[in-house]
Amino acid sequence: MTIIADHPRPERAGILHLGLGSFHRAHQAVYTAAALPAGGDWGIVGVASRSRTVVDAMHAQNLLYSVATISPDSTALTVPGVHTDAFVGAEQPERVVAQIADSGIRIVTLTVTENGYSYSAATQHLDLDDATVRADLGGGAPRSTIGQLARGLQARASVGGEPISILSCDNLASNGAHTEKLVREFLQALPQGEGAEALTYLDQAVTFPSSMVDRIVPSTTPELRNRVRALLGAHDEIPVPAEPFTMWAIEDRFAGGRPAWEAGGAVFTTEVGRYEQMKVRLLNGTHSLIAYLGALRGVATIPEAIGLDDVARAALSVLRSEYEPSIEVPSGVDIRDYETQLFERWGNSALGHRTSQVGTDGSVKLRQRIPEPAIQALARGEMPHLIALTIAGYLSCIAPLPGFDPGPHAAAMTDAARARLGALAATARTGRELAERVISELQLFGDGLAGQDAFIARVGDLIDTIQRQGVGSAIADAVSASQTITKELQP
Repeated sequence: MTIIADHPRPERAGILHLGLGSFHRAHQAVYTAAALPAGGDWGIVGVASRSRTVVDAMHAQNLLYSVATISPDSTALTVPGVHTDAFVGAEQPERVVAQIADSGIRIVTLTVTENGYSYSAATQHLDLDDATVRADLGGGAPRSTIGQLARGLQARASVGGEPISILSCDNLASNGAHTEKLVREFLQALPQGEGAEALTYLDQAVTFPSSMVDRIVPSTTPELRNRVRALLGAHDEIPVPAEPFTMWAIEDRFAGGRPAWEAGGAVFTTEVGRYEQMKVRLLNGTHSLIAYLGALRGVATIPEAIGLDDVARAALSVLRSEYEPSIEVPSGVDIRDYETQLFERWGNSALGHRTSQVGTDGSVKLRQRIPEPAIQALARGEMPHLIALTIAGYLSCIAPLPGFDPGPHAAAMTDAARARLGALAATARTGRELAERVISELQLFGDGLAGQDAFIARVGDLIDTIQRQGVGSAIADAVSASQTITKELQP
């Protein structure tokens, strides 16, 4: 048997999506499928960054796949059926440019991860020293995401293109404004005013709305494929597992129209920044802490980790004491209900989200999550002990001091900075020395924390505690020292 979509496939594409991974297929694609009955040509052309795995499977399956919504007591399947084509951007970079220039495309959406924006963490500007960015500025088919966007908009401007919107769906603060800044910087860096026409076009016909996306989407497993086959009655090579919870907050600023995403539950709001803060800090920041502590405790999944009493105490403490004071809660959101949902989501044992997956790419993820809340706490005269523990856990997993084995789940984490951090750890004599090198000298988490000597010392002491006395001792130390111990944390 073959896979059958839940509804008729759209005839034409109005959306180009960069980043054809599991998250897009379980999130934006699902919302777009829900919007189709409201009308419009909103099919999606999906572009995988480099891997052919999903592209080949989608073509073999008539561009269809299933989303398995998993809770402890059930698994529900949907088949979105919104993609009209799929290809690999690294193999056809000129086609990415041509698709952006195509007048039928009215929205470009992105899930390319924080790493995909080619900007300097220290300056927040386009990294003009990046070899791929330099090559893209020199001409030829662009390889970087920002280069592809800029060259595509340049080509669209040259033919008097229709209005278009670029919608980032990645975990970046003010992701719309950030993306626009990087695209403009690319066009401004082109030689001899080559980008002038495109810059005028951006002013007149292009918008960059911000958005916040939220859904936990673990990796696909052979066990899930077998379960889906039994439920679907057909083989799906690329089913996507996802939790029941899903959220999308979007700034309603679209130059060329948009799908009726609200039909799937999307919220159009002027408070996207507040939703971003709430998600990136309370969900993502705490998720990172759970992942690193869980990996160091030797557990494979987030539900196992949050099931440990001391890890749960640390998670609640960082939420209430250190992250919550740093955010403005969006209108209409009950923060206690939201936090209760977070613990239910992390505890979804049927989902099996792995600590190694959540802990991957911490060098980029943590830059978005921890500096501002930590700086705010320090400015109030409070030491953010649990944020310090997050960094200590991260470094203990990725760059352990000589003689310390963080275990297999930490070893399974991938990180672009692993080799560089490992070299720093290899010659460090103490946790304080490693913390000083990473936070102050390397400025891995930006320049705001680089001069915070007391915080750096606290991170270093917690590294030493983890690696000499065990992660349990470090958790007990940080939780007991936390400035605000809520009633829920009292024994």
